[in-house]
Amino acid sequence: MTSIDEALLLKTAAEYGVPGPVARELLAQTRPCVYLVEHRELPASRQENARPAARTGGLPALPDGVDWPEGRSPLVLSVDCAALPQDVLDIELPTDGHLLIFSEISYEPDSAAVLHVPAGAHTTERAATYEWEGEPMQTTVYEPRALYAVPGLSLDGDWEGGPETEAFLEGDDGEGEGAGETLERFEEAVLDLAYGGQHPGVCVQIGGYSDPWDMAPDEGELVLFAQLAGQAIDYDVCTMNLIVGTREDIAARRYDGLQFEQQT
Repeated sequence: MTSIDEALLLKTAAEYGVPGPVARELLAQTRPCVYLVEHRELPASRQENARPAARTGGLPALPDGVDWPEGRSPLVLSVDCAALPQDVLDIELPTDGHLLIFSEISYEPDSAAVLHVPAGAHTTERAATYEWEGEPMQTTVYEPRALYAVPGLSLDGDWEGGPETEAFLEGDDGEGEGAGETLERFEEAVLDLAYGGQHPGVCVQIGGYSDPWDMAPDEGELVLFAQLAGQAIDYDVCTMNLIVGTREDIAARRYDGLQFEQQT
């Protein structure tokens, strides 16, 4: 389940002077993902008649009897599950309804939550204002902006540790472009090919390997559920917010078992 085939990968490797065995090591350390981007960042071939798949910010529409999650963290993202590309991800998400993600993005979250609102549920938009110990309070409401889904490819941050790749790097003769620079350009080219254009830097990513600023939280049994660059929600916020969980919890929609981490 990948968004680039081996033949195209090997052809691209030859163009960049990367040996085939090295390219195959890269391919073995990839996972599919879905990027959520603004319309202007869509590949040209996807811009016409594009259907929004998510929305930043705004106020949550919640089913009867379901309140704003404890802690009153802002709604940062609403994902229309039916608008996501199907049969792309290697984690199991709902095929309909909406996933709502609540979290602080400007400061480390004290509370965060993911809720699934089933398709057809009767919902009511909730107010940002509330009362706390007799005092009026208001939850942050981020600007609503439409985001569009594009399949992509993600790489394990340690993919260069394979024996063929290490041998390629160790064989650098120091003349011309170094092996490290060659691999970096090849990696970018592969990610762009999988995306169908220049793959986004600042965006929301669903599934795949994380691209963290610090230690990767998706290790062992934990896989990436979503990665939210702060600037993808609010242009003035420079953070990286990562949500991870086990494949079993994600598939069973046990979203209370997800873990949230913020990197700055």
